[in-house]
Amino acid sequence: MSLTVVLAEDSPLMRDGLVGALTRFGHRVLAAVGDADALLTAARTHRPDIVVTDIRMPPDSTDDGLRAAVALRREHADMPVLVLSQYVEQSYAAHLLDLGSDIGVGYLLKDRVSAVGEFVDAVVRVAGGATVVDPEVVRQLLNRRRDPLQQLTPREREVLALMAEGRANADIARALFVTEAAVNKHVSNIFQKLDLRLDGPGHRRVLAVLAYLRA
Repeated sequence: MSLTVVLAEDSPLMRDGLVGALTRFGHRVLAAVGDADALLTAARTHRPDIVVTDIRMPPDSTDDGLRAAVALRREHADMPVLVLSQYVEQSYAAHLLDLGSDIGVGYLLKDRVSAVGEFVDAVVRVAGGATVVDPEVVRQLLNRRRDPLQQLTPREREVLALMAEGRANADIARALFVTEAAVNKHVSNIFQKLDLRLDGPGHRRVLAVLAYLRA
């Protein structure tokens, strides 16, 4: 099966390698771009069979590629997306997988790309509607979801338990006989350990409480 592909990767060498791998297996790369804005434009223009994108790329060189992929999925729920990452970034993987569509989605580490056949097979399967997640990503997500609170200290668990009761930081400080600054520090540590980013979806305090209630 020959697929049409829009590809986004900011490293020219890596981008050329991905294009070469896909074309060698008979697929057509309609556009190969180096930033998230160009990815959005190309995907909207060409409506390819699949979008393949790096997570970290310009213009901000943070998670621009992932945010572009999520935006495309929200606009076109039937557009398969495969994202590539240099490292396991659990919050990014979870965010992508929580889009709630039955259409193909994939998250691969870039190490897999060196195994060309494995990479192209993942592209074909995602384009066909499958969910393809790197085994290392699966392992870490399972470990994380088994007990998201296991990395918290006993004091941080106490603070989180009081947060779950709806108490403000000042109330928590009085209950634990510590300063409010100390509570603020504990809360910040909880957010960091539970991978709740300031710019992430949802209210971090609510998400932390949900994690506590689900554990």
